[in-house]
Amino acid sequence: MSYQRFARGLVFAFLLMLATAPGALAQKKDEKSQDPQDRPRTVKPELKRAYKDWLEKDVAYIISDEERKAFKKLATDEEREQFIEMFWRRRDPDPDTEENEFKEEYYERFAYANENFTSGKPGWMTDRGRIYIKFGKPHERETHPTGGSYHRPSYHGGGQTTTYPFEIWFYRYLPGVGSGIEIEFVDPTGTGEYRIARSPEEKDALLNVPGAGLTLAEELGLSDKYDRLSGQGGYARGYGYSREQDAPFTRLQTIADLNRPLQVKFTDLLPGLSSSGTVEENPLEFDMRVDYFRLSDDRVITAFTIQTENKDLVFEDSGGVQKATLNILGRITSVANRRVGMFEDPVTTEATVEELATAKDRKSAYQKAVALPPGRYKVDVIVRDVVSGATGVRHLGFEVPKYEANKLDTSTMILAARLETVGDRLPSEMFLIGQNKVLPNVSATYRRGNDVGIYMQVYNAGIDQTTLRPSVDVDYVLLKDGKEIARQAEDWRGMSDSGQRLTLARLMPSSGLVPGSYKVEIRIRDRVSSQTITRSADFTIVQ
Repeated sequence: MSYQRFARGLVFAFLLMLATAPGALAQKKDEKSQDPQDRPRTVKPELKRAYKDWLEKDVAYIISDEERKAFKKLATDEEREQFIEMFWRRRDPDPDTEENEFKEEYYERFAYANENFTSGKPGWMTDRGRIYIKFGKPHERETHPTGGSYHRPSYHGGGQTTTYPFEIWFYRYLPGVGSGIEIEFVDPTGTGEYRIARSPEEKDALLNVPGAGLTLAEELGLSDKYDRLSGQGGYARGYGYSREQDAPFTRLQTIADLNRPLQVKFTDLLPGLSSSGTVEENPLEFDMRVDYFRLSDDRVITAFTIQTENKDLVFEDSGGVQKATLNILGRITSVANRRVGMFEDPVTTEATVEELATAKDRKSAYQKAVALPPGRYKVDVIVRDVVSGATGVRHLGFEVPKYEANKLDTSTMILAARLETVGDRLPSEMFLIGQNKVLPNVSATYRRGNDVGIYMQVYNAGIDQTTLRPSVDVDYVLLKDGKEIARQAEDWRGMSDSGQRLTLARLMPSSGLVPGSYKVEIRIRDRVSSQTITRSADFTIVQ
């Protein structure tokens, strides 16, 4: 009986094994053959819409590649909020105030772009919107909203043609791009979407029409329209547009510079401003001066000029050109220790290998002009050589003068290394005073044979009722060791006047002077009011 029970149990166990084994084998087989795409993945959570819009829309044109990469690596919303706060703080021109002027102006530009440049897509996405958001309102704007008949300027070949709608924006100066920047936008589709032109020919609606819209040279048979069609432009043959800024490579370089994110200024230099003198073991020596020019009754143009010796800078090769770069940061504070202004810019000196020895004998200069009300201030300036890291710091107290009405007075008297009348030429932003470009010689040292530039403005000269012009006597007096060695009267032919402002600008030759120390005095007498004033400056002549 027990044997039968044992046999039946064995059979039951065997049958149970047969029933369950195929399923188990199939399950193991399925696990081994499972498609990798069906397995669960580790997926990084997607950015919230608000942060994605901030990165790809709000700051798309001003965020640097490094900042973009850093933002994408952040793991929590708290980290992202802190990043955004620091992003705007780095660009705040005056961190001492509650308002962030840069941020406020930036979003105002953003709103303006969307309101005025929308054309099938939001205004901030268009070329005009991008330029406006990054650089603000142009100093001049020429518009041709319907295109039509157009007479080319001489530097584009002259002649009559028909154009698509186009605009020309002009900026006197754009940081990181240059001076006298002209940007042309063309709407070839007539949809209102203007695009940056890479050539002056893009606005020409008759460019591809044989025998139509010819330049003067093409009309005279001196050139072939095919040159313009092929992009040659006639440069090699001496005709066509002649402005360097219209050359193909120059335009492409300008467009590339416009596309770069706005440079984040040298906030890493800020801690150095609290130093009492030069910093680091290899201090960089530089000279600095402050000059004053009346702007209005309550504003004075205060010009800070910084000058370094090129021999103290480290040049490095950059594409076959030797280049030295300085980062300059200045902070202006009032007697109440409130920040009233800042300036921060790079200064680059370039030379070929052959010119390097000569370039090191020269100087590099930088100037920043700020309008300030009369009063006492302090300026802290730090200058750093980008290559060597050599750094210098200066702390200077100064007083902006108050120019009283009806009192004969003058601007600062400047001894200039370079003095010229700019006229209608396009000057750079720095060193421009009225119609003159004045490069101060901060060290006041001249090599024998180089002209000594003298520049000064005279204010509140009386008006002669007979001639209805100021009547002022001016004498230039040269002294050595306290003795007068030369005198010359102003002939007024070089003087311009604007209201009651007179400009004295003169080049004094030094070839007849022996090496040594000198003083030049400007003695002014107003014949109408009988007021007199004298201004002087010392300089040195070296062999």
